[in-house]
Amino acid sequence: MKLLAVETSTEACSAALFIDGTITERFELAPKIHTQLILPMIDSLMTEAGLKPQQLDALTFSRGPGSFTGVRIATGVIQGIALGADLPVVPVSTLAAIAQDFFDNNAENVAYVAMDARMGEIFWGVYRRDDQGYAELIGIEAVTPAASVEFPDLTGVGVGSGWAVYNQELTTRLAGLVTHYQADKLPRAGAIARLGAWGFERGLAVAVEQAMPVYLRDKVAKKESERKSAMPSMQT
Repeated sequence: MKLLAVETSTEACSAALFIDGTITERFELAPKIHTQLILPMIDSLMTEAGLKPQQLDALTFSRGPGSFTGVRIATGVIQGIALGADLPVVPVSTLAAIAQDFFDNNAENVAYVAMDARMGEIFWGVYRRDDQGYAELIGIEAVTPAASVEFPDLTGVGVGSGWAVYNQELTTRLAGLVTHYQADKLPRAGAIARLGAWGFERGLAVAVEQAMPVYLRDKVAKKESERKSAMPSMQT
C-alpha cells in the first residue's frame, strides 16, 4: 500500500509517505508558514520515493480539530491532489493522531488527549490502545472547558498542548487517574499515515467531496464559513 499523509492543524507542519508499512516523514515546527512548507515537503517525499500521485492507493489528512486555517490548509491540499489523481481519502482525527504517536513511543495504554483550543477551552478526547496497537476513541471528542471534561475511570497519561495551559484544572479534575502528562506532543503526519492506512484497509476511505474538516467548535466554524472569501488566510 502507498499512501500520502498531510498534517497542518497546529503550529507543526508535516507530511509523510506510508509505503508497505514503512513511514517516511517531513516535520517542522513553523507557525504561520504552513502554506510555504507543505507542498515542498510533499514534493520531496514523492521525488525521493520515485512516485507520482497516480501511483498512490489513497491519501489521508488531519481533519481536525485544530487551528481553523490549519485544518483548511490540509483539507485543501489533499482535496486538490485527490481530484487531480482520482484518489480516495481517509480523514483522520487530529486527537487520534496525537494519541497514536504517544502509543507508538510509550508503554501506557490510555491517553487523555487535550489540545489548547483557546477561548478558555480545550479539544478533548480519551483514547486507549486496542489489541492491534491503534488508538481507539472512548466516548466522544469534544470542545470543552478543562474543568468540565468527561472521562472514563481508567488510569492513563495526559497528552497534548492543553496540558501545558490547563494542567491545574485537568489534574484536579482527573485526580488519581493521570500518572503524569506530556504537554509537548503535537500531531504528526507519520501518525496520520499509520491511522490512515489502517482506516483504508477497513474500508473507511471516502470520495474527495466527502473529505471534510471537523472543527468541533460550531460557532467558530459558522463564523468563518459565512465569510465571502473562500480562500484561507496564509497564517495558522
